[in-house]
Amino acid sequence: MSSFEVTGGKKLSGEITPQGSKNEALQVISAVLLTSQKVTINNIPDILDVNLQIELLEELGVKTERINRHTCIFQADNIDPEYLHSDAYHKKSGRLRGSVMLAGPMLARFKNAFIPKPGGDKIGRRRLDTHINGFEKLGAKILYDSEDSFFHLQTDELKGTYILLDEPSVTGTANLLMAAVMANGITTLYNAACEPYIQQLCKMLISMGAKISGVAGNMLSVEGVDKLGGTTHTILPDMIEVGSFIGLAAMTQSDIVIKNAGIKHLGIIPEKFQQLGIKMNIKGDDIHIPAQFSYAIQTFLDGSILTIYDHPWPGLTPDLLSIILVVATQAKGSILIHQKMFESRLFFVDKIIEMGARIVLCDPHRAVVVGLERMHPLRGIAMSSPDIRAGVALLIAALSAEGKSTIQNIEQIDRGYENIDVRLNNLGAEIRRVN
Repeated sequence: MSSFEVTGGKKLSGEITPQGSKNEALQVISAVLLTSQKVTINNIPDILDVNLQIELLEELGVKTERINRHTCIFQADNIDPEYLHSDAYHKKSGRLRGSVMLAGPMLARFKNAFIPKPGGDKIGRRRLDTHINGFEKLGAKILYDSEDSFFHLQTDELKGTYILLDEPSVTGTANLLMAAVMANGITTLYNAACEPYIQQLCKMLISMGAKISGVAGNMLSVEGVDKLGGTTHTILPDMIEVGSFIGLAAMTQSDIVIKNAGIKHLGIIPEKFQQLGIKMNIKGDDIHIPAQFSYAIQTFLDGSILTIYDHPWPGLTPDLLSIILVVATQAKGSILIHQKMFESRLFFVDKIIEMGARIVLCDPHRAVVVGLERMHPLRGIAMSSPDIRAGVALLIAALSAEGKSTIQNIEQIDRGYENIDVRLNNLGAEIRRVN
């Protein structure tokens, strides 16, 4: 197990470019299974979760030609579905939440698939009902095997139908979308997720020959086709990294330029950080965060305390609430953070409190942060990363703190952030990776 040793209190400066989107990558890489022709994907983030997904595809029989660490050519012309019965797949897929998205394309093209129990972050309940119920409505038969902990899916033919999703799940929408593109007839997905990740997946599938309308809305109409062809696709910048860098700059009083940030795909993210009092200048596709000693949290128009909560797109992604919470600890004013989607994602705040922050954890979903206004800087401590986003939030806290901090279990951070220590050290941070 590796750890970061972080010397805090250093102001950073310079330019940094966000990696390709992790969440988009897991979806579009899964979609290569829908065709036997070559698919080229650019701007792939070189991170643990994505590389593990590529390994799963390779072991399934997908040919991969890694042009470089960020561009890969895939060809799924010799797939071995029997691999899905193997112990190797069972072990590896259980570690990765993204493995669930192999089910849609496998079911569409090969008429059978397997879904393991979810892996990935330990941030609370992450149910599969949206996926399973949708596949059943498309005509798949589902059997759960308690011995191997897999859902077995099989069909003679998928048939287009009307599906009202019980929640606007991003992975559920992606999975059902990839299954529907080769179903017989028209499928309507209502209450579908419409995040940029889903819009990008739709764009890629359409370029492969799929017939999809309603992109960017919450009702997708999919007319099934017999087969799909190859394409070339470029992944968007990771909006979670962009938000992380905005928060980092504010906490460390740094002057940072975020290059090629994908401004038009960030939605409400810049506005939410501005509500914390963080100044930013947008120039073309770049975001400049000037160094500022203080930033004041806004209130609502009636003077009541600001509440920031997660919400399906175009609302705020839950992946940034951990960052916002940490950034608020040194602001002027108070804020209520309401994490609606995952009941364990705020439990990392005990470490932030130990560092000297003023936070009241009201319940598993809500925390009140009383800003310290930099009157009392955080202090370095030893801690452990519980999940990807909390791990980076802890890293940001450590970089702003007095003294040294140790962050253990940084494999969680590596799952979602590419060479984060090297990239931040290039800006002037002092982070040492200890193996």
